[in-house]
Amino acid sequence: MAELRLPCLSNQHVYVFFRLVKKSMCQFRSYGRSHGLKVRLGGRSSCLLPGIVSSIHATISTATGIAIVSSCKNVMTDSHWLVNNFMLFGSSYMATDIIAMYLSHYHFQRRQSQHGMYNSHSQQTLKNFFSKDWLLILHHLTLVLVFMPIALFLRRGLGDFFLGCFFIAEFSTPFLCMGKVLIQMGLDHTRLHTINGILLLLTFFICRILIFPFMYWMYARQVGMPVYKVPFTLPWHCNAGNLTVLAPQIYWLYLLVKKAKRTYNKHRKVT
Repeated sequence: MAELRLPCLSNQHVYVFFRLVKKSMCQFRSYGRSHGLKVRLGGRSSCLLPGIVSSIHATISTATGIAIVSSCKNVMTDSHWLVNNFMLFGSSYMATDIIAMYLSHYHFQRRQSQHGMYNSHSQQTLKNFFSKDWLLILHHLTLVLVFMPIALFLRRGLGDFFLGCFFIAEFSTPFLCMGKVLIQMGLDHTRLHTINGILLLLTFFICRILIFPFMYWMYARQVGMPVYKVPFTLPWHCNAGNLTVLAPQIYWLYLLVKKAKRTYNKHRKVT
């Protein structure tokens, strides 16, 4: 039986693909800003563009992570051609996403504000944005300024499997964006919003919290040691890096559970 061979893609092909995707997403953003891309939903003016772009990126990231994780038999030494290419693509997205978040914040506050602070961009509007979303901004900047250089230049080609796991963490993002859209549409009392909320909590917990013990377990299985010994055998900076990434995920999960509980209690009072 003839062996099935997948087509071999060169780095140039991968570069062109990611450049096309990035250019399309940037043009989509620019079109939305110039034309408003505001949809009247339940009498409310909603800007859906940031959520759509975030969901597209999350889908690509998840598919990339699954491809990497499923192909790496040795979690330390096996490599995949997608890792470095997607690191460049994803980091450039994170950088532009900060700008998109600010513009979304600015135009939303401009519609809601009763005074003239948001008639033009200013130091105060930037300050309000950073004070409101400081943790998410810090998360994005850490990925771009710390995580990307380490992944590209300092890991000596090791650990593609673990980077693939980090890419899969984006799987919960479309459900988060869908929840925001449903709230803007006034559908936060529907069964669809409830189902989406449950899926968000499950995917967030599995892909952003449980993914860390999973990575330690896979490493323990690879080297043949009990999983509880892994943190004591790894270099300190590996554990410190994981804790740095894990800490905000636990905080965000706490906020999601708190919001879900508040919504559930509100629905109970109504019924």
